[in-house]
Amino acid sequence: MRLSQGFFHRKLFLVTLLFLFFPFSSFATETPETTLSHGLDLYGELKYPADFSYFDYVNPEAPKGGTLRQAAIGTFDTFNDFILKGVAAAGVGMIYDTLMASAEDEPFSQYGLLAEKVELAQNRTFVIFHLNPKARFHDGQPVTSADVVFTFNLLLEQGQPMYKRYYADVSGVEALDPSRVKFTFKDGNNAELPLIVGQLVVLPRHFWQGKDFNDAGLDLPLGSGPYQVKSFVPGKTVSYERVSDYWAADLPVNKGRYNFNTLVFDYYRDATVALEAFKSGEYDFRHENVSKNWATLYKGPQFNDGRIVKKEIVHLIPQGIQGFVFNTRRLQFTDRRVREALIYAFDFEWSNKNLFYDQYKRSNSYFSNSEMAAVGPPSPAEIELLKPFAGQLPAEVFKDSYHLPTTDGNGNNRRNLRQAAALLKSSGWLIKDKKLVDESGNPFVFEILLISPAFERIVLPFKKNLARLGIETEVRVVDTAQYLNRVREFDFDLVVWSFGQSNSPGNEQRYYWHSSVADTSGSRNLAGIKDPVVDALVEKIIHAPDRAGLVTRVRALDRVLQWGFYVLPHWHISSFRIAYWSKLAQPELVPKYGLGLMTWWVK
Repeated sequence: MRLSQGFFHRKLFLVTLLFLFFPFSSFATETPETTLSHGLDLYGELKYPADFSYFDYVNPEAPKGGTLRQAAIGTFDTFNDFILKGVAAAGVGMIYDTLMASAEDEPFSQYGLLAEKVELAQNRTFVIFHLNPKARFHDGQPVTSADVVFTFNLLLEQGQPMYKRYYADVSGVEALDPSRVKFTFKDGNNAELPLIVGQLVVLPRHFWQGKDFNDAGLDLPLGSGPYQVKSFVPGKTVSYERVSDYWAADLPVNKGRYNFNTLVFDYYRDATVALEAFKSGEYDFRHENVSKNWATLYKGPQFNDGRIVKKEIVHLIPQGIQGFVFNTRRLQFTDRRVREALIYAFDFEWSNKNLFYDQYKRSNSYFSNSEMAAVGPPSPAEIELLKPFAGQLPAEVFKDSYHLPTTDGNGNNRRNLRQAAALLKSSGWLIKDKKLVDESGNPFVFEILLISPAFERIVLPFKKNLARLGIETEVRVVDTAQYLNRVREFDFDLVVWSFGQSNSPGNEQRYYWHSSVADTSGSRNLAGIKDPVVDALVEKIIHAPDRAGLVTRVRALDRVLQWGFYVLPHWHISSFRIAYWSKLAQPELVPKYGLGLMTWWVK
């Protein structure tokens, strides 16, 4: 409920009377008005009222039981997903609860989980979470405000570097009493911050005190979530069992969810072997991300007779951007013109026609599949926002719509390669003995780092085009652990990466593009961007006053990133390509912003 002005003034009157009778007592002379609610949203209204029973996209009568088996690629060596060391086991997040739970049919709204209610200052300078008195860890110990404070401080001090950036605008956290915890913010300009704090996973203080949090081992962790680790074989398989007395099983946010008694993740070294294992019935559900596989390999008697169901489900999830990321820390990629030249050398239309079966759209934006993508010339509002940076930006940002180079898909990329050669020449690179060299005679050589052999078929035609420009390219495929370690330490020239985006970009943009994390191991500023204009626009996004302002500011950032040529964009698809054995069932309604797999059940 929202505290009315009348209530607020009556409260101040009572406080004044108490002060007159008890002049030496300590009372606040002014308290910001707050709103007490069952949920949080960013700018609009919550879809679900305080007395809602369950989300629209679940089946509240779904039967409990059975096992869901899934595949994972690579290996794992830790259950601690909060630190940089090691490779965490798939599904480990299922053992934890967060303060609030997100709804998958709203862009960015949250409802009570560990916190049954939330009290937000109307000037958004603080938020108080009222913990559910029923909340329990798996060992029966209650979840208290002290656990929340402990978790927050632990993640800032010893967790991945991203936490410091993600929670940078939180000035303090304190336990008001065992069931209330208050987060104070540096100012009220970051509208998203209360929801960001609401995503906080809560760890048990009594479990972690005295332990080395950075010991990336396989000790079984303790959580309060719907599942707990049942068994595992290091690097090969891990299974989770549904907590029979899960404290939050009947909450509205969980009704009809977490229906499987057991979740199993079996590890495969090779994606091709994993697909054949699925078709043989070794596991139950598969989300396909290789277009050739989807077009050619999901066939056979088990598909014809309905034992395996194959379908595409359209969604409204922003796709961000996937692509080859240029490491601008490397000398050959410091020049913007060089990066643009390499973009001209990639023939997407040929790849889409011959490799992808025309299944993909080219990603022309860092915020693809959303209203925040910069499409067409900049609007007057964007130009006004960018004017102060005119001397620091390419002229194209202010007048042109960014378009990636195209071809007719026949494999003849001569026109684009000529443009690439001209850009390379203008940046000081010359052809000598059919090799591209700099003024000192050093050849243009670089490595493309891959995690999946399936990507080689995409890279090799690109390599061929680069060779026509005199550029020597090495393609290296490494295992999961080595790939992650090299990416974390920025030990690559060109790497395939995906920058996911939400419907409400905010604090995470610091971790993607901000100069303050460009040299921080483990950050997602893989390109090494150090641009004061990008820094300023990221801060403006975080402090956007409303939805319209947010969209304008994100589009402006998108333009600056587009014309910076930090990523050679790949492609995206606005649907889930899934296949599953027919023993599984799902609700009739699929959420707009997710697949909702944890609402499924075994028939």
